[in-house]
Amino acid sequence: MNTTVLKSAARFLIPIFMVLSFFLLIRGHNEPGGGFIGGLVASSALALYLIAAGLEESQKLMRIRPIVLITAGLLVAFLSTVPSIITGLPFMTAFWINTEIPVAGKVGTPLLFDLGVYLLVIGITTKIIFNLAGQEK
Repeated sequence: MNTTVLKSAARFLIPIFMVLSFFLLIRGHNEPGGGFIGGLVASSALALYLIAAGLEESQKLMRIRPIVLITAGLLVAFLSTVPSIITGLPFMTAFWINTEIPVAGKVGTPLLFDLGVYLLVIGITTKIIFNLAGQEK
């Protein structure tokens, strides 16, 4: 679809979607939200851009191949389990930093796990969307 209205709307909405997705990611371990829903919102922004500008332009906007995001997401999620493995505590025991950050609240390994899920969801959904739209590079 190659309309001026859709392209203009996409340019306006994509930054809003990305800020919302980051907000959902950051607050997800304390309140509703998290890596999964944040990743879906970010992927929907990329899907909107794909509809507005086409496959090649959306791949240029993404800059990183989806498989790299999938790999990075799995690695980050795994790294969130390392502290519990090293200390001999039950698998995926949460570790927290004593400082609180506005909006995010307490920061610790659950936020790291959410970040891994966020990257993984963006990578998988964009891979699917790009494959459905046409041949991915």
